[in-house]
Amino acid sequence: MLAERTGFIIWVSDIKAARNLEKYGSVHYISRRMQYVVMYVNADRAEETAKNIRRLSYVRKIERSYRNEIKKEYSSKIPDKTQFYGV
Repeated sequence: MLAERTGFIIWVSDIKAARNLEKYGSVHYISRRMQYVVMYVNADRAEETAKNIRRLSYVRKIERSYRNEIKKEYSSKIPDKTQFYGV
C-alpha cells in the first residue's frame, strides 16, 4: 500500500541550494525562472518536515498543496447543454 503524501510548494531564493531539499522528501519539479520547488512528503510527518524546511536560509515561503482536498467526482445533475446546440 502506498503511503499518504502531501505536496508542498516551496519558494526559494537560491535554486542550486534548493537541490538539498531532496533529503526531506521527493522533489517533483524545480522552476528556475519562478524559483520554486514542488515536493511531496509523507503526510504523517508533513508538519515536522515543513518546520525543518522553514529554518533553511534559502527558503522564502512554504505553501501546502490542497490537491488531496479537491473533489474529484462530479455529479451529472446539471443537464448537458450541448445537445441544444446541435453538436
